Amino acid sequence: MAFQTINPTTNKLVQSFDAMIAAATDDAIAKAATTFDVWKTTDYAVRAQLLYKIAGLLRAQKQELAQIITLEMGKLLSHAQGEIKLSAEIFDYYAKNSETLLADKILNPVHGKAFIRSSPIGILLGIQPWNFPFYQVARFAAPNIMIGNTVLVKHASNVPQCALALERIFIEAGAPLVLYTNLMVSHEQIIDLVSDKRIRGVSLTGSESPWANIATVAGKNIKKYVLELGGSDAFIVLEDADIDQAVDWAVVGRINNNGQCCVASKRFIVVAEIADVFLEKFKTKLAELVVGDPVDTRTQLGPLCTEEAATKIANQVERAVDGGAKIILGGKRVARIGAFMEATILTDVTQNNPVFYEEFFGPVALFFKVKNEEEAIALANNSPYGLGGSVFTQDIERGKRVANQIDTGMVFINHPTWTQADLPFGGTKNSGYGREMAALGLEEFVNKKLIRISELSDPF
Repeated sequence: MAFQTINPTTNKLVQSFDAMIAAATDDAIAKAATTFDVWKTTDYAVRAQLLYKIAGLLRAQKQELAQIITLEMGKLLSHAQGEIKLSAEIFDYYAKNSETLLADKILNPVHGKAFIRSSPIGILLGIQPWNFPFYQVARFAAPNIMIGNTVLVKHASNVPQCALALERIFIEAGAPLVLYTNLMVSHEQIIDLVSDKRIRGVSLTGSESPWANIATVAGKNIKKYVLELGGSDAFIVLEDADIDQAVDWAVVGRINNNGQCCVASKRFIVVAEIADVFLEKFKTKLAELVVGDPVDTRTQLGPLCTEEAATKIANQVERAVDGGAKIILGGKRVARIGAFMEATILTDVTQNNPVFYEEFFGPVALFFKVKNEEEAIALANNSPYGLGGSVFTQDIERGKRVANQIDTGMVFINHPTWTQADLPFGGTKNSGYGREMAALGLEEFVNKKLIRISELSDPF
């Protein structure tokens, strides 16, 4: 596997990195085990102090780190700066709240006394994606380090400098040796890592294929795992919605991160009464987007992460059209050097179309006109994915009723699906299972140990 920085704005190779040999990986695991034996005995104040330092370093180096993100995967520079800000907030959140959230839970048994104590379980492996190269790692590493676990991170092969930069931040913050370790390893080596008895848990964020087989290996080796495998979020607009605000949020929901977001709004489901007006306004807004260099402050739509990704989504659009879909806007690669794709709207995508159940990971919106609320809910649920979704209506109680009927891990009312440190993140169905962020993010990789105090006279 090649670990390379290729600037997607120019498609030029910037730098290459060698993969780790097996002996180096084994040494990292052994040292992480030694570090765990010490780190698990530290108190929350010590752990929190480290996370606060990391948050401070992220903020102090925001511009430099954002430039690395933009260089490696094409995120708009302003959005990359926002990612660093969000990552710092995650470290702060867990530093501030973990001790309270992990406090003993007192039980009230019929006989004696009892409580649940949260204890660390050991070395964890995080397999992370390229689209949010700092945020994704922060939401995995911060809670688990506060629990008392040690973490190994296998980052995506196209963001090696982001991976190295975050490891450097931990070192600068004074983290113990191999508390946090970046591993540049191949897919075959990942399977070996997941099988390694010293690693007690696995957290994976990525596409459904090829990573779903990680769950099989983890299960076979009897270890806990969390999976977030993408989504095809529905963006439902009911007839009583504020159309202009819904359109504005539709653009943000679809184009954020150049359309490469697991919880991006991908399927726009609009009630017939307002569908034509919504579509025309949505088309106009997308057509006005300024495409260009992500470093340029005028740019609103940058390149996809790689040339391969741009080719893939262009081919996906072509397959959609071959299957009967109509292109209302865009549909082609941008006529310039780099991994660029036009903002695109497809209509008439039926269940018989080969792309109907696929995830579009780029600036392509699928538009559907439905008769009513019930049809909107049914269409939203007609997907193998179940990550997030949105409902736009001025009747909040109605929005809550609709949200309750959508089969996803998250539903946002009058906002595209998004993330923040104090909200749990995760999905259902083929989008995976388990949660990250907020209190639930602390509960995945802990030993919830029951401690019971009995009187000698208590019954058996």
